[in-house]
Amino acid sequence: MLDARLRPLIDPPLNRAGAALARAGVTANALTFTGLALGLTGAGAIALGHIGWGLALIIANRLLDGLDGAVARARGPSDLGGYFDIVADFAFYVAVPLGFGILNPANTLPALVLVASFVLTGVSFLAFAVIAAKRGASTEAHGRKSFFYSTGLAEGAETIAVFIAMCLWPASFGWIAYAYAGLCVLTVFQRSAMAARDFSG
Repeated sequence: MLDARLRPLIDPPLNRAGAALARAGVTANALTFTGLALGLTGAGAIALGHIGWGLALIIANRLLDGLDGAVARARGPSDLGGYFDIVADFAFYVAVPLGFGILNPANTLPALVLVASFVLTGVSFLAFAVIAAKRGASTEAHGRKSFFYSTGLAEGAETIAVFIAMCLWPASFGWIAYAYAGLCVLTVFQRSAMAARDFSG
């Protein structure tokens, strides 16, 4: 919901930094895997009760996630890079609720519900992308990407805001997780309605 609106604000500085990194020989895939390692380490820190460190590593993960796309745009995006990027994103998205679930047994059920909603959202996102590509559709609302990005109520910016809120108010993890899981399910219905509109002909 917010990603496309934020792109005009965040893309210019990211693109400048990405171009500098590309000139220095840094690859997008290296940033993707480094960011994934930081994100998974952050989830592990949360599981061990070091939530402040977890928050810092979550923010670092998202910074590198933005930079890998900027480097890809500077060097030229690749299909393999796009694949690695989306796999790394979803691995990170699943790991953070898992960390909170391990931290406190009371978080286990809401963490499972949230992870399940992420799976549904991810399936709807990727299925839409496959069919849109088959039909030759394209969009740059989220910047230049390796494959079609459909919009939704729950996107990357909202997910990061929710993860930050969980780290700031860990005692409210359950309520935050259930509320965001509901938004993810609404996103699946929204995307399904878009598919019914765009793919019926």
